[in-house]
Amino acid sequence: MHDDPLRALPAVSEILAVATVARFLETSGRSTVVDAVRDSLQAMRTQIIEGLMDADRRHLIDRIAADTAQRLQAMGLQRLSPVINATGIILHTSLGRAPLAPAAITAVTESAAYCNLEVDLPSGDRRPRGYQMAADWHRLTGAEAALVVNNNAAATLLTLQALCRGREVIISRGQLIEIGGSFRLPEIFSLSGSTLREVGTTNRTHLADYATAIGPQTAAILRVHPSNYRIVGFTETPEIDSLAQLGHAHGLLVIDDIGSGCLVDLTRYGLPAEPTFGASLQAGADIVLGSGDKLLGGPQCGIILGKQPLVQQIQNHPLARAVRIDKLTLAALSATLDLYSRGVAEQNVPVLQMLSVSIETLQQRAQAIVSALSSSPLDCEVSIGVSEVGGGSLPAVELPTAVVRIKHGSISTEVLTARLRTGEPHVFGRINADAVLLDLRSVPAADDVRLIEALRRI
Repeated sequence: MHDDPLRALPAVSEILAVATVARFLETSGRSTVVDAVRDSLQAMRTQIIEGLMDADRRHLIDRIAADTAQRLQAMGLQRLSPVINATGIILHTSLGRAPLAPAAITAVTESAAYCNLEVDLPSGDRRPRGYQMAADWHRLTGAEAALVVNNNAAATLLTLQALCRGREVIISRGQLIEIGGSFRLPEIFSLSGSTLREVGTTNRTHLADYATAIGPQTAAILRVHPSNYRIVGFTETPEIDSLAQLGHAHGLLVIDDIGSGCLVDLTRYGLPAEPTFGASLQAGADIVLGSGDKLLGGPQCGIILGKQPLVQQIQNHPLARAVRIDKLTLAALSATLDLYSRGVAEQNVPVLQMLSVSIETLQQRAQAIVSALSSSPLDCEVSIGVSEVGGGSLPAVELPTAVVRIKHGSISTEVLTARLRTGEPHVFGRINADAVLLDLRSVPAADDVRLIEALRRI
């Protein structure tokens, strides 16, 4: 009578002692590792019963250990992890859009404990969340008041519901945008309880179109900046100053959604001009909306700036509490604004650094990376290309860049990119003409060493 082949299966403790499994005990936790071992044991047990595997004990230990390590590694890849963004897309939505400035990261860490979230330090009195940024907002934009919520879609919804519910809001047909996730502006109007009044055509809307549409039920004029697309050619649309004059002459609110949340004049970097909070408020807009994690370079949030009574009305709306920011977002945004207020944003906010870095600097960095990999089996060379801003900002703008072009004699580009994504550190590039391109415009210079390490591990 033969022994039961299942007796060859090792105990859980034996697999835990294998080095390739034991290394996960600290990073993944004992219970997680034990569960993975048990799942591997069950899989091997099934294969033995079905006659798909020999019941050799040493072989089983190696197989189960390898399978367990693979399961744990796969579980680790499902966790939120830092990555190196070498795609060239500066505001890559899937990779977290704007990387935070070091000062903002420090502020998040420090505020993770107790902080003065809603209390005034000198008096001890309770204060509204975000009061810490009021002075910076006023200094940077001239805003009388500010409210920050969790994203710009929420800012738009809250503003329309608080100020325009039950009445009409006039908007150009060419500005009925759709943002990520198939979320469309007409749907926001529907949710807000305000009525959408379209005027003009897709490519041309005149000031007279707005004037003709004004009636007893009109509450506001809304301008939405097309930050994620461009209409070119035979086009026309009134500027915000003209809309403000028209709206105020009829006692209407004028709301300006500038989209990318820009605080500076981008033409200094040779880029097209983007509307800024300050310019819009100065032009007469009553409320200006924008994102925090795009061209501003801060955390994800929706920014509402404007006249104090209107912002207060928005803040008092019940929905405001449902979409308010947490203390970590507040800390990151406050630290980012402080950099702008002190005039050091260009040197410290990663998005502005990436937009302004010269092609010569990028070429020098790319050449240094190629030189460091000269003895590796990778075929590397420096090439010139173009980058995108991304994140629904500056559409159709192409930035000259330097890329490291990589091939491997025995590994396909698809396998190479997969290994880079799942390696340590995780690296995202792009494929072009059967080569992997690592675009340095979206890689902070401080990450060049880590990028070289990731490539060497291939």
